[in-house]
Amino acid sequence: MKLQKNTLAALYSVLEFAAHPGEQRSAAGIARQYRISPHHLAKVLRALGRAGLLESVRGVGGGYRFTGNAKRLTLMNVIELFEDINAARRGGRRAARRELEPAGVAPIEVEDAVGVVLAEIDEIAKATFSSITLDTMLKLVARRRR
Repeated sequence: MKLQKNTLAALYSVLEFAAHPGEQRSAAGIARQYRISPHHLAKVLRALGRAGLLESVRGVGGGYRFTGNAKRLTLMNVIELFEDINAARRGGRRAARRELEPAGVAPIEVEDAVGVVLAEIDEIAKATFSSITLDTMLKLVARRRR
């Protein structure tokens, strides 16, 4: 499962906010910290706000504040806001046939077998993302700092 840039930005941001609950953080500061375009990050943060994970604070020194529950919110909860995780895998059967036919391999059978393996990998990734909470991730970050 390959995650889009906006999904990664959302994960970084949510973890950053969850690491500092109750504190107001600026979008510009997070954009600088993770080398993300501030304009792009603003869109991501608005989506996280609409989902109820962040609260926007207006005015001088404004920014965002985490409103989610780090012990219950999983990585998959965030990912699903930005990814269509149930989308069918797009593959080029014609391209695969052209490359495999000269070798005498049945391209449809090979493509189907590879598709089964890739689908299994995606299911494992989904299960893993669904089992890891923000709190668990923050503990992992803290352990890696030591």
